[in-house]
Amino acid sequence: MKLLEQIFFAHSRLLALAAIALIVGGAPAMAACTAPPGVEVDWSGCRKRNVMLSGDDFTKAKLVRTDLIGSDLRNATFAGADFSKATLTRVNFSNSNFENALFEKAEGSRIVAHGVNFKGANFEKAVLYRADFSGSDLTGANLTKSEFSRSNFNETNLTNVPISYANLSRATFAGAVLDGTDFNLSWLYQSNFEGADLSKALNLSQSQLDLACGNSETKLPDGLSAPAGWPCASEE
Repeated sequence: MKLLEQIFFAHSRLLALAAIALIVGGAPAMAACTAPPGVEVDWSGCRKRNVMLSGDDFTKAKLVRTDLIGSDLRNATFAGADFSKATLTRVNFSNSNFENALFEKAEGSRIVAHGVNFKGANFEKAVLYRADFSGSDLTGANLTKSEFSRSNFNETNLTNVPISYANLSRATFAGAVLDGTDFNLSWLYQSNFEGADLSKALNLSQSQLDLACGNSETKLPDGLSAPAGWPCASEE
C-alpha cells in the first residue's frame, strides 16, 4: 500500500511540474503578440489586423504567419523583416523600406505598395493578387513561382528580377524597367506590355507574347515579333 501511495504522489508531482512548464513556456509566446513595435520584434503567428504601424522601425522583425489584414505599414522600415506565410490582404506598404525582406508564401490581395524599396526582397511562391507595385523598386527581387495576376507593375523597376514559372495573367507593365527580367515559362495571358521595353528581358518566347498584350510602342527582344492581335481588345 505504501508503494502505491509513493507511485501516486510521484505521478501527481510530475503532472504538476508539466502543467507549470506549459504555463511558463507559453508565457513568452503570448507576451510576444503584445510586444511594442520595434527592431527585431517577434510577432510570428499574431493577429495584427487594422493596426497603424506607419513610421515605425521593424528592421529584421519576425512576422511569420502574422495576420496583417487591413494594416497601415506606410513610411516604415522593414529591412530584412520576415513576412513568410503572412496574410497581407489590403495592407498599405507605400513609401516604406522592405529591402531584403522575406515574403515567401505570403498570401493576400489588393496590397498597395507605391514607391516602395523592395530591392533584394524574396517573393518566391507568394500569392498576392491585384497587388499595386506602381513606382516601386524591385531590383534583384525574387518573384519565382509567384502568383501576381491582375497586379500593377507600371513604372516599376524590375531589373534583374526572376519571374520564372509565375502567374502574371492580366498584370500591367507600362513604363516598367525590364532589363534582365527573366520571364522563363511565366504565364502571360493578357499581360499588358503596351509601351513597355522588353528588348532586354530574358527567356521570353513567341508563344508567351502571343497570349500577352502590347502595341506599336512595345519594344521586343531580337527574334520575336508582335502578334497580329495587338493591341488587345479592352475588357468590358
